[in-house]
Amino acid sequence: MYKVMIVDDEPWAIKGIRNAFDWHKYGFEITGQFKSAYKAWDAIKADEPDLVFTDIRMPEISGLDLMKRAKGEGLNIEFVIVSGYAEFEYAQEALRYGALDYFLKPLDIDKTDPFIAKLAMHFSRRSTARNQLLLDALTSADEDEIRRFLPVSDDAAVCYYQVLVIYSEGEKQDFRKQLFLEGKPVNAVGVEAGTGKMLVVLMTEQRAYLEGHWDEWVLNKTGIHAVGISSISSQLQHMSKLIKEADLSASQFFLEEAGGIVHYEPRLHLVKPYIDEIYHILHGNQLDDVDAYIKRLQAYFRDFHLGMTEVVYLWNQAVGILINAYSEELKDMELEFLNYSEIKERFEHFESLCSFLHEVLVSIRIGNSRSLQEGDIQSCFNRMINYINQHFEQKLYLKDLSSQFFINQVYCCQLFRKNLGKTFSEYVSELRIKKARELLRQTDLSIEEVAIKAGYVDYYYFNKVFKKHCGMTPTKFRKS
Repeated sequence: MYKVMIVDDEPWAIKGIRNAFDWHKYGFEITGQFKSAYKAWDAIKADEPDLVFTDIRMPEISGLDLMKRAKGEGLNIEFVIVSGYAEFEYAQEALRYGALDYFLKPLDIDKTDPFIAKLAMHFSRRSTARNQLLLDALTSADEDEIRRFLPVSDDAAVCYYQVLVIYSEGEKQDFRKQLFLEGKPVNAVGVEAGTGKMLVVLMTEQRAYLEGHWDEWVLNKTGIHAVGISSISSQLQHMSKLIKEADLSASQFFLEEAGGIVHYEPRLHLVKPYIDEIYHILHGNQLDDVDAYIKRLQAYFRDFHLGMTEVVYLWNQAVGILINAYSEELKDMELEFLNYSEIKERFEHFESLCSFLHEVLVSIRIGNSRSLQEGDIQSCFNRMINYINQHFEQKLYLKDLSSQFFINQVYCCQLFRKNLGKTFSEYVSELRIKKARELLRQTDLSIEEVAIKAGYVDYYYFNKVFKKHCGMTPTKFRKS
């Protein structure tokens, strides 16, 4: 909700403004009403509302003076000036000083709904633009750029940082206000990182305030699906690392339906026995044990509540072993080293990742003896490509597509290489990024809206993929 304060020296005028607009419908909340401009100024400095409705002429401080003071203090507050017809010249002057808009008294009820709808649209665009700039800054390696967006005191001897990634369900929620624990000076800066996903940066001068407080807070909140909690660092240049840790931890739902609260705590040593077993299966010619191995692997990850960090380690170690042992046989299998975001994009869940590994191992066991038929299989593959071309903005998994078009998943990988010279993931990414580039050039949609229309619900990940393909962030691409 956007916070609104109303300032007017006449009580009837405050009541009129309060009742004339359907505030809640458009995402606004009145947090203060003041007849005294002096008291209003104190509240503005303390609470920093998003919007101030103020009379232009008051006996103590004018609406223009409030605007000038806010600008002088560097407050990011919008003002709407309320004026009578006789004061229209003052309203025009207010616009020159940066007022968002003006509304004439007496209020015309027929104009109030379109007026507040226009304000809501402005704040939505402003919020989205700031959100994207903040996301770009936090994930950059530029410490000065990060400082521009975080309330880091230059006087503090040391500042400790921690990142939370929160996946929520239902309506958008801003958890920052709820994160302030009574009596504990912890600053929180939030940024939306996708549909139902918020990234929260916590800052405090006392490390103890970040240790062990958030689990209880999360358990008392409704609508939260998963929370990832990073380690703690006193180095601002570690910000992108903390974000990655929190995002990795929050990705627990890739393995378990109920993600819950997960602290970043790598346990790679627990996975090593199963990586060693892949090596022994391949080099000891024990491929008949593949079915049992995959079942035990899934049960092991479940019983020990292993997370996304361990999944990434397992996948990349397995890929390395497979490629070294069967480089020629597996060259078209889409066996690539992946990070956690790429794994989530390619596989729906841990079970489907294990299913793919199983199919690859089985294909080695049967010696890839099944030949590709140019007739029916090629026809099915062509229909699959047409389907992908028309639905690339939706969630697509090779496992589902191979089942839908009656082609074994392993053979799908081979067909992509043979027919298109690229993997399934590369093909889909190219379609999506091409669409995103068109939307950035030809529309004024927000970066978030572009990401969704191109097929990315997580625009933190969209930022990374776009930069990988285009060499710059979506924001910089649009400016160029």
